Amino acid sequence: MKIGYFLSCEEWGPRELLEQARMAEEAGFEALWISDHYHPWVEAQGNSPFVWSVIGGLSQVTRNVKVVTAVTCPTMRIHPAVMAQAAATSAVMLPGRFEFGVGSGEALNEHIFGDPWPSTDVRLEMLEEAIEVIRRLWEGGTQDHEGKHYVVENARLHTLPEEPPPILVSGFGPKATRLAARVGDGYVNVSPNAELLNLFRSSGGGDKPAHGAFKVCYGEEEAECRETAHRLWPNEALPGELGMVLPTPAHFEQAAELVTEEMVAQAIPCGPDSEPHREMIRQYADAGYDEVYVQQVGGNFETFFDLYEKEILPEFR
Repeated sequence: MKIGYFLSCEEWGPRELLEQARMAEEAGFEALWISDHYHPWVEAQGNSPFVWSVIGGLSQVTRNVKVVTAVTCPTMRIHPAVMAQAAATSAVMLPGRFEFGVGSGEALNEHIFGDPWPSTDVRLEMLEEAIEVIRRLWEGGTQDHEGKHYVVENARLHTLPEEPPPILVSGFGPKATRLAARVGDGYVNVSPNAELLNLFRSSGGGDKPAHGAFKVCYGEEEAECRETAHRLWPNEALPGELGMVLPTPAHFEQAAELVTEEMVAQAIPCGPDSEPHREMIRQYADAGYDEVYVQQVGGNFETFFDLYEKEILPEFR
C-alpha cells in the first residue's frame, strides 16, 4: 500500500500548501494529491487557490513525490483544450511524477459562468469527450475536433512531456466507475468501497491503479479536534448527491446545519489516538486499493507528520 498526503486547496493558501508538501516528502509520504476548486465547500475553509499555479510551485519544493490532481473537472470551467495544455506543462515540470486525476465535477465549482448544471449522464458524456480531446492534443501536431460538446480548431501543444501523464478517473457510482474502467488509466474514490472497485476491475479496469483518500484531525485534545473537524468540514457527512448539485458554499452551510459534531467525528478520526488512522488505511488495503492519501484537518502539522514518519508509514511501507 502506497501512502500519500492530500493537499487541500479548500482549506489552505498556496504558501501553506507548498510547506505541507515539503514536510510530507521529508516525512516519507510517497505521493501528493491536490484538490482543484474554484470555491471552498464552506466559508470556514476559506481558500481556493488556482491549482495549476500551486502545481508549478510543487515542482520546485519537492524532488521525488508524484503529484496527482484529485480531481480536476476538465469540462466546463476550463475548456479541455486548455486543460490539455495545463496538464502537459505540469508533466514537463514534474517529469515522470505527474498524474491527471479528472471527474465530472460539482456545481459548486463549475456553474460560475451561469451555465445550466447538466444531468449526471450528460456530465459523464462531456467528461469522456474531454478526455478524448486531451489525449488527442497530447499526441502532438495540429489537431481539430468537432464533437457533441467541444470544438477544437488548429490547436497544437508545443510543450509536451516525453510520455503523456496517466489520466485517472473518479467514480462514486456505477456509471462513473464503468466510464473510469473504459477510458481511464486508473480509478479514484474517496471511500474504501470494494464493490465499486470490483466493478471497475471487472468492467475493463483490470489491474490499473486505484486511489482512495480520507481525512483526519490529529491532536492532543479529542474534543478540540472534533470541534475543529465539525467547523471546517461538516460537508464530509452530507449524504447522497448533495456534493454534486449544491451551487454555493452558503448552500452547503445550510445543509450542514443538519450535521452534528458526532456525525463528522464518525467520518473523520479525531484526537490523539492513531489507531483509527491505521484502521482507515487497512480498510482501503483490504478493499483492494493501491494508494491511499491522508489529509490533516485544521493544522498541527508538525505533530501529524512526526506521527506518520515515526509510527505509521514504517508500519505499512
